[in-house]
Amino acid sequence: MLVKVYGSAVFGVEATTITVEVNIASGIGYHLVGLPDNAVKESSYRIAAALQNNNYKLPGKKIIINMAPADLRKEGSAYDLTFALGILSASKQIKAEDISSYIIMGELSLDGSLQPIKGALPIAIQARKEGFKGFILPVQNAREAAIVSGLEVYGVENITQVIDFFDKGKPLERTEINTRETFYNNLNEIEHDFADVKGQESIKRCMEIAAAGGHNIILIGPPGAGKNMLAKRLPTILPPMTLQEALETTKIHSVAGRIKDNIGLMSQRPFRSPHHTISDVALVGGGAYPQPGEISLSHNGVLFLDELPEFKRGVLEVMRQPLEDREVTISRAKFTVTYPSSFMLVASMNPSPGGYFNDPGAPVTSSASEMNRYLSKISGPLLDRIDIHIEVTPVPFEKLSEERRGESSVKIRERVIRARDLQSQRFKELTHIHYNAQMGPRQIREFCVLDDVSKTLLKTAMERLSLSARAYDRILKVARSIADLQGSELIRPDHISEAIQYRSLDREGWLA
Repeated sequence: MLVKVYGSAVFGVEATTITVEVNIASGIGYHLVGLPDNAVKESSYRIAAALQNNNYKLPGKKIIINMAPADLRKEGSAYDLTFALGILSASKQIKAEDISSYIIMGELSLDGSLQPIKGALPIAIQARKEGFKGFILPVQNAREAAIVSGLEVYGVENITQVIDFFDKGKPLERTEINTRETFYNNLNEIEHDFADVKGQESIKRCMEIAAAGGHNIILIGPPGAGKNMLAKRLPTILPPMTLQEALETTKIHSVAGRIKDNIGLMSQRPFRSPHHTISDVALVGGGAYPQPGEISLSHNGVLFLDELPEFKRGVLEVMRQPLEDREVTISRAKFTVTYPSSFMLVASMNPSPGGYFNDPGAPVTSSASEMNRYLSKISGPLLDRIDIHIEVTPVPFEKLSEERRGESSVKIRERVIRARDLQSQRFKELTHIHYNAQMGPRQIREFCVLDDVSKTLLKTAMERLSLSARAYDRILKVARSIADLQGSELIRPDHISEAIQYRSLDREGWLA
């Protein structure tokens, strides 16, 4: 007897419906075709044990399972439940007249319980698009899939529940969540707050400017100056995610299997902080079966690279193209996968191998040549993509011992949102530009017009401070963000002078 059951395969952040055809006829053998990988091929052992331990059996006949489209590579263990239900239905051990109306996915344990799967959200989106009635999957992924309205989502704990649902009409508990209500209720939860940071007012100001214009930023300072603490609080002053951004972000984390149990839609911007020993594939994504890397997991959030010069140079260089294009494309012989990667880069570093500036009173001193050699580990093209360079100095005891709390992230975020609203209006006719950091030469000429005083100030600064040519556009972009924070349509000389301060690494002899 031939039975068709439906599963799904995820490529990139999109899903493709897989038709699983199960045919049982006279003879003997278990034949699985349709380009399955080893994890799919090994399903027969898990299925046999799970059925036996739940008073069913793998029929002693010729079983042929075809996964269509047959030229598409299938991977993972999430098809166990799909195969098991198809085999039981085709061998007439159960009645399952309505089985073709559902997408069924889940990895089986030997006792019949279900393990979570990856990519539940894109699978649910595709199932609704193709008109399926419902989606049956492990209970751990149910809230993630239930984000999709108009689709019945049933989270199950074991195979017996699914069998009873089809064979005996025993109802399953449907998982339903109010996506918008859940999203907006959790939107303003703040774990880290800028109010906890003592002192560092100039650095907070710099972080606010970076958030307002979406600028990449690098923090340079000795150990214990507060670089990590400041970086972790940057997502709390970025504008709250829109519902569309939340869906995009959740899809990527779903594909990577990074959604926590019983968490539906992600409402907080991601903050990723990979260790400096990370490989280039882990950073940008890839592998034999491409998976999203850290830069894609940071989409719509912040990627924090602590101790930037300690990262392998080749690892840092692969970020150059994603930083410009806001997406990363991974090519293989038979297919190409594109993952979005629109993130803010926040990097931190010590000014020297010893960790301190060229100060005779520092615990560990380094010569100017050692410090320059250390800084040269970061390439010019990468620095060219970082708009703001800021020196972070240790906080004095008087500031640390103050009882007064600093300005909260909520208040800073309000100013950032107002600045972003101005930019949204400014770039409303441009589909690929949403904030100042994304401006190209044409937009800089149009929206960063300087008066004579500002031009003279910028010219003098570039000559006296030996600023590089690449600093010119960056200064104008940052000045535009400073002006937006003040609600000014024009870029004034004080905006230019403040922006000039944020190009430390472009100044020759800044370490002397």
